[in-house]
Amino acid sequence: MKITRPALSALFLAALLPMVFAQTPAPAVKVDASAAIEKTGAGGAPNPGFRSSHTAFLARGKAGPIDLLFIGDSITAGWANPARTHIWEAYYGKHRPANFGIGGDQTQHVIWRIENGELDGISPKVTVLMLGTNNTSAAPLGHTAAEIAAADKKIVQLIRAKIPGTKVLVLAVFPRGARKDQQGVITDAAITDAARRTEIINAVNRELTKLDDGQNVRFLDINASFLGQDGKIPFAIMPDQLHPNTAGYQLWADAMKPMLTEMLK
Repeated sequence: MKITRPALSALFLAALLPMVFAQTPAPAVKVDASAAIEKTGAGGAPNPGFRSSHTAFLARGKAGPIDLLFIGDSITAGWANPARTHIWEAYYGKHRPANFGIGGDQTQHVIWRIENGELDGISPKVTVLMLGTNNTSAAPLGHTAAEIAAADKKIVQLIRAKIPGTKVLVLAVFPRGARKDQQGVITDAAITDAARRTEIINAVNRELTKLDDGQNVRFLDINASFLGQDGKIPFAIMPDQLHPNTAGYQLWADAMKPMLTEMLK
């Protein structure tokens, strides 16, 4: 009997969740009935700090007002690096910001986080979302461009449903290049993998443009800010070809500033 991909996803999810959330039982990720959304419940396990970060975000929501919220993976979480504090404070400090980024998160992890209280009781004027690069892993934990875009759309819908008063700024998934191995070598396999991921990311971003309604949900592609004249990512901006360094976060803040400023009015 042939087992379909959705059926495999369901079996994988059933086996994974008890291990991921051991000692602190949690309900299964609630997903849309569509196959595209259903598959996002079957990806990789979150990082070891997932639970503690989630708890900290719940506490942050209760601690005081949030006018500007960032949601995402390790790239968003990277704003917390002390080397970038001056950028964060200069650009966002007056807006009572909060950073809900967790390293390693895929779309299904953020869906779970939202459905388990991270947006409860808060009312940011703007929520910035950039998410999806971790979903571009190779099979069996990876996802198609259509599935990633559908999951990001679901997240936007969840944000708007939980916080009707917030505007959502959806950023294009950032570019990524071929990463070096432990010996510092960029292998042919890494180049091939980067090309595959880039194709997926570009397709995702084309779909995300459709979320922009000109009012409550805006889409912004700042990826050109991270590329050199040759179309490649300079190592001086993303040393590992995935995570911006401090100079990269400065580029991010500058490129996002005009639209974000308008949305915060």
